[in-house]
Amino acid sequence: MSRPKKIRLKSDLPEHVIEDIARCILPDIIAYYESEEGQKEFEKWKAEQKANSNDKDTA
Repeated sequence: MSRPKKIRLKSDLPEHVIEDIARCILPDIIAYYESEEGQKEFEKWKAEQKANSNDKDTA
């Protein structure tokens, strides 16, 4: 069984500080994407990604 790879951070902040910040903002991020506005924004983003993917395929 292999160990998970250690993520290299491009920050001088200690890893535990970054994890603490992530724990604080994650509930807000989840709530946003579960909201109607967040769902619309996500669908818009997916459409843009698909369009960009199609552009790269035809180039």
